Amino acid sequence: MSTATTPTKGQPTPMSSTPPLAGGTTGPDHLRPLLDTVLAALHEGATRRAGPLPAGGPTATTARTRHAIGTLLPDEGTGAHHALRTLVTALAEGAADPAHPHCAAHLHTPPLALAAAADLAASALNPSMDSWDQAPAATTLEAELTDTLAREIYPHHPHPDAVITTGGTEANQLALLLARERHGPVQTIHATNAHHSITRAAWLLGLPVPHVVPAPTGTMDLTALHHALTTTPGPHLVTATAGTTDTGAIDPLTDIADLCDTHGAELHIDAAYGGTLLLSPTHRAKVHGLHRAHSVTFDLHKLGWQPAPAGILAVPDHHHLSPLHHLAPYLNADDDTEAGIPDTLGRSLRTTRRPDALKIAVTLQALGRDGLADLIDRTLAAAHHLAELIARTPGLELHAPPTISTVLFRPTGTDDRTVATLRRALLDQGHAVLGRTHADDRLWLKATLLNPRTTPADLTALLDHVTRLSAHLTEGCTHR
Repeated sequence: MSTATTPTKGQPTPMSSTPPLAGGTTGPDHLRPLLDTVLAALHEGATRRAGPLPAGGPTATTARTRHAIGTLLPDEGTGAHHALRTLVTALAEGAADPAHPHCAAHLHTPPLALAAAADLAASALNPSMDSWDQAPAATTLEAELTDTLAREIYPHHPHPDAVITTGGTEANQLALLLARERHGPVQTIHATNAHHSITRAAWLLGLPVPHVVPAPTGTMDLTALHHALTTTPGPHLVTATAGTTDTGAIDPLTDIADLCDTHGAELHIDAAYGGTLLLSPTHRAKVHGLHRAHSVTFDLHKLGWQPAPAGILAVPDHHHLSPLHHLAPYLNADDDTEAGIPDTLGRSLRTTRRPDALKIAVTLQALGRDGLADLIDRTLAAAHHLAELIARTPGLELHAPPTISTVLFRPTGTDDRTVATLRRALLDQGHAVLGRTHADDRLWLKATLLNPRTTPADLTALLDHVTRLSAHLTEGCTHR
């Protein structure tokens, strides 16, 4: 009979004690008990939190989380189940949970369970999308997905295409890069409502400082755009927005496209927020004109309920993506490509990248057009209901009816400092996560609804938190 020996320090451990892997035929058996631990920890952490975010603000949350984590790199490991239980519980207890209906500050979506499950499979298989021999089936799936989404945006073009990105920031940067490769140092023109990533991309790419036109009503001023196209040296790349981060406003896309045609300018549309409205027969008219852009940014980790990242840049012709081609012989040797092995390196500026196509593809197939449209319609209906509640609630002021699912409001008769204090107090007490933004020279609370399971009762409770705390703050100011 043999006896097991304990390795001395510095020697490799026996194969039997090596942590199991997630892949292969035995991987699922190893994952199953670990997932039980993870799921139990997620439930425990959410139960302890008991709200949209941990109470106590940054100081209390940091102290509580550090205490729960303990030593991250001990001399002797604690074991898989203990580490998973400890750290996942701590993370869930200290999370801002977008699945809670009162977590509504940002374009921070609650991911669908089926998309998260698909993401687990992607992690377990771990394809790397920079070469076909690391991702044979995933290469085909990604090509099918990008073709499908590109045809949704450009239904009348024979060869549209798209690439998967880490989100709107990367997609916008790619759009400016491709325009620069077509025309040289393009002059970007955008409105004051544009996402900050446009200006940053121009800086990163060495392009001229963007020419910024006003958006006095929240959307691009067409007269100012015409003047800019007439007086600013080109070539021009106009960047319009279909869903601003502040209010959800959508620029007049068709009118902007007409002006671009008149002046020979190219058009990029940042539809990271509003792009998926295309899938809703009820709301797709709001983004009519997307097909006229030379490039379009989409983000399915916003109004698409995907775990981040899940961004898209779409173009009307696959040749527009040719500047991304890059030769690295260990990944895409010419003779391999000529022999029929797909070249995937030119599908991104990144090398190693995850198969984010899987979770998106699973969602599209599982829900179909009707299911996705229903999620979109429910979410936008909730935003309109919230706006109606605000308009009927004494002591609250509504900025405007929502364009997509962002609602701005504030207590009446308060100054900006009180609005900011109110928001921080809601965070500190763990009652609600609301954003903040300036509009019409005033500070507003911002509710960005992305949870299709939000109920009218949830919205009433949210406003109750706001009005009670606002009254408390006002009373405190009166007594000082």
